[in-house]
Amino acid sequence: MKLTSIYSQLMRRGAFLMLPLLLSNVSCSQEAGTNTRVIAHRGAWKTQDLPENSIAALKHAIELGCYGAEFDVHMTLDSIPVVNHDADFMGMDIEHTNYADLLSASLPNGEKIPTLEAYLKEGLQQDKTRLILEIKKAPSGKEHTLLLTEKAVALVKQLGGGDQVEYITFDFDAGVLVSQLTPGSEVAYLNGDLAPSEAKKSGYTSIDYNIKVYRNHPEWIEEAHKENMTVNVWTVNTEEDMMDMIQKKVDFITTNEPERLFELLSAQK
Repeated sequence: MKLTSIYSQLMRRGAFLMLPLLLSNVSCSQEAGTNTRVIAHRGAWKTQDLPENSIAALKHAIELGCYGAEFDVHMTLDSIPVVNHDADFMGMDIEHTNYADLLSASLPNGEKIPTLEAYLKEGLQQDKTRLILEIKKAPSGKEHTLLLTEKAVALVKQLGGGDQVEYITFDFDAGVLVSQLTPGSEVAYLNGDLAPSEAKKSGYTSIDYNIKVYRNHPEWIEEAHKENMTVNVWTVNTEEDMMDMIQKKVDFITTNEPERLFELLSAQK
């Protein structure tokens, strides 16, 4: 028998003997939760000292390769959806201020407050990072919140972003409306007061709860997965909490520290 033939047989046998070990390593990796994906909370802003919810923070989340960039949406007096976390912008009450007047102030990096349209157009130039659109509760009440919901969904459709935009909200009725206006879109409930099965009955596809909720109801993670729902957790910034949620096999972690989370996930592989 030729030496090359003997070598080939030994290599085949060696590969066969190594197979259980290789499979074991893959299994351990999955058990460690390396399928967990990263969502940058209000964009990726912290390490670069960027304004939260800015176009620059969105761009950096895309550069990092985040699964998603989360952002918050309110509506102005003249019915223009804008991206900002708080109900006021630089001392101006968004709901009672026309968009043109909001332009009198700037973010620390010189950007103006982004309109939802401008934010979506920037994010939709690529297709790797999802845009996680949070519909904020309007201070004036339900009617304004639902009008914002309708306008946000209509704008996403107009720009052809249906496959790339996911919705989250604390307002139960707003999320139900999203599921009716855009069937098939991902929509997650944030409030933490419903079991997964109850949220699903109302049209939600995901639960997206504070880490404390999962500590009080760890069974909801498995229950959600049995319901074919995804599980997101917010806002997780310490390595200890990140590892806890990775080991609990949540699908997504929303964090102000996406770079740190990427490092932890890489170490689990």
